[in-house]
Amino acid sequence: MNVDVLNRSGTHLASSNRLMIADCDIHPRIAGVKALYPWLSKRWQEHLETFGMMHRQPYERGPAYPKAQPMASRRDSFPPSGGGPGSDLAFMAWQHLDANNVELGILNPLTPSGQGAVNPDLSGAMAHAVNEWQIEKWTSQDARLKASIVVPYEDTAASVAEIERYAGNPHFAQVLLLSRTGEPPGQRRYWPIYEAAAAAGLPVAFHAFGHGGHPNTAGGWPSYYIEDMVGHAQSSQAGLVSLVIEGVFERIPSLKVVMVEAGSAWAPSLLWRMDRQWRKLKAETPHLKKLPSEYVKSQVWFTTQPLEEPEPREHLLDAIEWLGWDRFLFATDYPHWDFDDPAFALPVRISEERRHQFFRTNADAVYGRA
Repeated sequence: MNVDVLNRSGTHLASSNRLMIADCDIHPRIAGVKALYPWLSKRWQEHLETFGMMHRQPYERGPAYPKAQPMASRRDSFPPSGGGPGSDLAFMAWQHLDANNVELGILNPLTPSGQGAVNPDLSGAMAHAVNEWQIEKWTSQDARLKASIVVPYEDTAASVAEIERYAGNPHFAQVLLLSRTGEPPGQRRYWPIYEAAAAAGLPVAFHAFGHGGHPNTAGGWPSYYIEDMVGHAQSSQAGLVSLVIEGVFERIPSLKVVMVEAGSAWAPSLLWRMDRQWRKLKAETPHLKKLPSEYVKSQVWFTTQPLEEPEPREHLLDAIEWLGWDRFLFATDYPHWDFDDPAFALPVRISEERRHQFFRTNADAVYGRA
């Protein structure tokens, strides 16, 4: 559910949700590459100042589709300190963590993280700097927050090294990739990343968007931002099909995958289609031992933001019931403009048991806190 928040008049938000919740998609903002200099060598500082950082996309500067909202964020999320939305921990705690009873918050830093950079060595250095930045500026300052291990996923060896560096570190809850990878994410070049994550007991999150170097739709580059927002689910769907059909889940049965900010109502029909085609063509993929949907229902989770809102709203329950209530992790996408307020995010009546599962206990199970 999208919330357009304008002016809170400087007053603290009254908590409208008594249940302690887990928010599985919070975006801390990096205030430019210079904020990462304490963890970047002189070589990379000079490189960034001389050459900058090029992404795997045909645009030299800025996002492909400029956001309508400043910094893609809520208008009331700019902290008094003057930094950008999501840059001030104290303000985030006041406006979101405290106000919404967030007991567990998963951090997903997006930019400038180095992911999708053309220069693989720079990508690795940037990813490591972001990981150290998360510890020093966020997770060591507020025990409710857990970081994601940002990996330079187009460089498999460097990604594995980064995962192994932080394996067992209590500051980290998952490994973070973006959905628009250079090749379909089920390809074998990425397998060592998933194996390292599973060995460390860490879920792998695929957050929507990224710089894969390809058009963000199957038909080419669209014209409008709204097409990008609607179409980003396509890359997540293609990625999920790749993970299943290439046999990643069969090969690594302990792997947990979280699809972040990709929607979920599309999943039932996609899985129905996969199951039907696999029954006809399973001779092509003897490495799969069960229906594609069975892998997803046991090894994949979906964050709730954005949660589709059909008419009548009760139809939403059909999609959730088919996938399973245990497949959903609550998320707000704070501080972005399409933030989902916990008090209004689920527009249907459910039992108290389901509420606890939806807002908290599913996350505890996925992130090993149960």
